[in-house]
Amino acid sequence: MSESTGSAELLIEGVGKRFGDVVALDHVSLQVARGELLTILGPSGSGKTTLLRVVAGFETPDGGRVTVGGTEITALPPAKRDIGMVFQNYALFPHLTVKANVAFPLEMRNVLRAEIDRRVAEALAMVELEGYGARLPKQLSGGQQQRVALARAIVFNPRLLLLDEPFGALDRKLRETMQLEVRRLQRRLGLTTIFITHDQEEALVLSDRVAVMNKGTIQQIATTTEIYERPANDFVADFVGESNIFHGTVSAPGVVALEGGGSVKVASDRPAGTKVGVLMRPERFAPGGVNLFTGAVIESVYLGTSFKLRLACEGGLELLVRQPARGPLPAAGATVTVGIDPDAIHVF
Repeated sequence: MSESTGSAELLIEGVGKRFGDVVALDHVSLQVARGELLTILGPSGSGKTTLLRVVAGFETPDGGRVTVGGTEITALPPAKRDIGMVFQNYALFPHLTVKANVAFPLEMRNVLRAEIDRRVAEALAMVELEGYGARLPKQLSGGQQQRVALARAIVFNPRLLLLDEPFGALDRKLRETMQLEVRRLQRRLGLTTIFITHDQEEALVLSDRVAVMNKGTIQQIATTTEIYERPANDFVADFVGESNIFHGTVSAPGVVALEGGGSVKVASDRPAGTKVGVLMRPERFAPGGVNLFTGAVIESVYLGTSFKLRLACEGGLELLVRQPARGPLPAAGATVTVGIDPDAIHVF
């Protein structure tokens, strides 16, 4: 066993799952280190929730295995896996009080009543819900219900915490608050955590690393910076953040001839003749630069701190550009020149 494998708290090896003719998981492998928060990011139908359900024990894989803390759990029932889980719909018992909801996992494990009371009080304090123990879920706001679900998931000190799009039902401001709260709590407790989302911004805010999924396979696993700055392929580049993606061929060292005409200088040493993808993030453009583009504004949007412009450039290229909001918003039809330096262009 390699050193990296040995330090993995969660190890998923070659897991496959089909539903009839649909391949939900295609030999998926990944590992999550102890205390790490890994986000699985992908569109609907990419397989991310199926993977989480396999780890939790709600789905049986057709092949492969799942190991937690060095112990294989592939065939164990959910209740024997020592895993905490929070769902998008919270899954609270509506007829039980907050205290009884949080106590439930401990009662299932036959913990003594005095110890249950102590640990429930501790968990509610962690999620800032002291004094709410006697209330029913319907007497709480969405954010408070989410905190109760989180308290119930961590009260029995699980080896692993699974969060399945837990903030999907919350409004934007509350969602951002809960993201930061979960991250603080996860770090303080050192909880190994898998977080499922289709929201790229949420993934970048929360994660130590991100695994991007599509059509049952993992396209790339990397740190948030690497996923954004150096995506592995077209899908990751397009799915994570706004992007200008072009294709072309390396025509000379450090030069890519773009399909449709024109060329750009890049910081890449790929040999001539190599077919490549070129990614230019909208915010990387500036008034000057090595690679200059001039175009007519076909769309302009004011975003408070920035302008978002869509430019129709020479050679048929269309560019999405973000600029600091200085001066008036460029009108449709106005001519704008922007530049981007070679080291701000990612070649893949």
